[in-house]
Amino acid sequence: SDHVVMPARVESAYPFSPDGSFPWPVDEPWFDPLVALSFAAAATSRVELGVGVLIAPLRHPVVLAKQAASLDAYSGGRLVLGVGAGWMAEEFDALGIPFTERARRLEDTVGILRSCWGGETAAHAGSTMAVDAGLWCVPRPAREVPVLFGASTDAGLRRAGRLGAGFVGFTLADRIDPQEIRRVVETMRGAAADAGRPEAVSRVVYRVAGKADAVAAAIPQLAEAGVTEVVVTVSWSDRDAPGRTAELLREASG
Repeated sequence: SDHVVMPARVESAYPFSPDGSFPWPVDEPWFDPLVALSFAAAATSRVELGVGVLIAPLRHPVVLAKQAASLDAYSGGRLVLGVGAGWMAEEFDALGIPFTERARRLEDTVGILRSCWGGETAAHAGSTMAVDAGLWCVPRPAREVPVLFGASTDAGLRRAGRLGAGFVGFTLADRIDPQEIRRVVETMRGAAADAGRPEAVSRVVYRVAGKADAVAAAIPQLAEAGVTEVVVTVSWSDRDAPGRTAELLREASG
């Protein structure tokens, strides 16, 4: 997950808890995702390196393009970049970025990322940001970096279909709703087909939190609903979850 700066008091509704309250203290250390993935890249050689999700509208897209390309080049083409529009208005206010523009900024950012990753930029004029042609953005990534979108609205799902390589979502292992997940997948794939790029959307990733047996039991349901990949993660509304997830991973690794 990702936060650049935290306000002294969070008034925005948190979309991942039942009552909309943000369960984490404001002084909780949120490490920069790409720096954290660089640390992971140095300790591994085969595993993909993903973030779900980085709040792209909070960053300058040309700088983000260089950071992501550098990580992908160093890691041998292992980066999977999950991006989202963000939900905390106070964070945008602190950085002087209009909260109401976040969806359009996200779309412009993805367009500029791809322009930069080509090496010599093509002109990209968005509604909130632009980049000129003829700039050199190097290094280039080792492969075409998959850009997955996180979303909690139908508009966000359609954006994933129009612009992304797929979707990254979250569910608790004991509260899976296969019908809703199937609707999510169909909405995204329908938008991809309408945009003339049905084959471009190839990855549906769900992060699943819960006990080991519940996560294992959930995988067949998720696969049947159209999920292509499962990542074991922590509950975003439970401060004790990281420790329990670490124990789960230790058990799974023997």
